[in-house]
Amino acid sequence: MSKVGGDPSASGGDLEPRRLHPLPRGLVELYGLLAVLVVLVPEWLASGALQGLAGARAGDLLPPSSQAWQRLPELRLASMSLAQLRLLARSLRLPGYGRLRRDQLSARLLRRLQRGQARHKAL
Repeated sequence: MSKVGGDPSASGGDLEPRRLHPLPRGLVELYGLLAVLVVLVPEWLASGALQGLAGARAGDLLPPSSQAWQRLPELRLASMSLAQLRLLARSLRLPGYGRLRRDQLSARLLRRLQRGQARHKAL
């Protein structure tokens, strides 16, 4: 009859406890250095970059808008709220602007603005 959960050496098998071989000290230090280089250094760089952006503009994490945002009507319209789009449509005397969805209103405003720019270039 075999004993379950008993001493392995008493059950007829010559099983000895496994001996674990420790890693060499140099290899452990190499793994530690790799961990620092792969994980911690990019974290430090990213946090430093974010702090640099935050320091450049007081409290605003986004870079300043470029000249393209002021120049291109597509980008200007994309940055406007629906209320601002409707005010612009009102000032351009665009009929029926109140019932249009944002994408429809933006498309009509863009056509009107481009048509106005074409007229100014022709003059």
